[in-house]
Amino acid sequence: MAGIAINTNNISKRYRIGTIEGGYKTFRDAITETITAPLRNFRKLRSLTQFREESEDSAIWAVKDVSFKVSEGEVMGIIGRNGAGKTTLLKLLSRITEPTAGFIEIQGRVSSLLEVGTGFHPELTGRENIFLNGTILGMRKRDIEKKFDEIVAFAEVEKFVDTPVKRFSTGMQVRLAFAVAAHLEPEILLVDEVLAVGDLGFQKKCLGKMKSFGEGGRTVLIVSHNMAQIVNLCNRAILLDAGELVMDGPASDVVDYYVATSGSSIGEVIWPEMDNAPGNEIGRLIAVRIFQENVNGPTAEVDISKDIIVEIEYNNLQEGVWLCSSIILKTVTGIEVLCCANAKGQSTIDDPWYERPRPIGMYKARCCIPGNLLNEGRYSVTAILAIMPSNRPVFHENEVVQFDVHDTGVMRQHYYGDWPGVVRPQLLWKTDYLGQSQM
Repeated sequence: MAGIAINTNNISKRYRIGTIEGGYKTFRDAITETITAPLRNFRKLRSLTQFREESEDSAIWAVKDVSFKVSEGEVMGIIGRNGAGKTTLLKLLSRITEPTAGFIEIQGRVSSLLEVGTGFHPELTGRENIFLNGTILGMRKRDIEKKFDEIVAFAEVEKFVDTPVKRFSTGMQVRLAFAVAAHLEPEILLVDEVLAVGDLGFQKKCLGKMKSFGEGGRTVLIVSHNMAQIVNLCNRAILLDAGELVMDGPASDVVDYYVATSGSSIGEVIWPEMDNAPGNEIGRLIAVRIFQENVNGPTAEVDISKDIIVEIEYNNLQEGVWLCSSIILKTVTGIEVLCCANAKGQSTIDDPWYERPRPIGMYKARCCIPGNLLNEGRYSVTAILAIMPSNRPVFHENEVVQFDVHDTGVMRQHYYGDWPGVVRPQLLWKTDYLGQSQM
């Protein structure tokens, strides 16, 4: 039966946050400040090591009362929004910083990759940094020498291994840092989102290494915003929010819960005042929203395998006009993925007001983007309403709402991972046998 590699008990970490300094000073203020500086600096130094209840507004809990255990050989993911406390938790486990409260028990040698060049000295060469990191991890020189060629080959820095690390590109630093962290035989490997800096080929190599790491009985903790990576690599995950542990369980269950509950205001934009809303005397835009099945309310985080509903709510201010709604979907780099209008030949019509004059009032137009069509990534929606048949615009609101598409691994057995392009539809393929070759 596997032992416990990591045991955290109600660990918390509190940081002091900055406050606004005083404004411009007069010459008299400067002289007074110089005289009182020693006493002021002493008080400031003492305040940095002491938290008082009255100073609670100037402090923040990056991690608060978090407890969990990780078994030997377990691969666990850590997910959550930006600022949830994921990186702080890894720094506590790496002993880079000490917890404000609680305790941590770790069995085994720990290697971590938390940010680009962690533990590297910029003035030393790649070769020297490999030996330096190995020594810090407690390895003997001859053991490092045995792994040296393998580390350099994995990092693909053979030509630059005797060059100071400060001259390495960011990608080269990431490659070497991961190679060192993964090859110096730690029992526990901690990896942050830093791998996203590397190129696609190297990311796949790293993921393969981490997978073999777990299969070899070593413990791995991974922080990532890539839900597909978490489901594919991890058998367990924890979800953090505002420094607190929200959920701990099977990776697929935790990812599903995170995607379903992480809706934000980005998934909904509302104009409460008619006079300030986009449009003209014909109509005004009220709201644009993103919905998905089994998600309560508008959301900006959607599952790649499920239908995405784009809703445009607007007010028709003129009796008897024929209106046509449409959307343009773009990537974050501005590439137009698709354009679809509620018009003949462009959509499957299930609309009682299709090609009919409309009475004054409010309307909701919904467009369904099928699941397993878009690739992973962030997309924006441009909302359009026009008068037909002249196609004269009522409003054309550019990139009004954004949403992120996540591959949660539902289709991972047959259709999973990194795919090129902005769409990745499931298409029908058929192969016919033509008989044996006559050549």
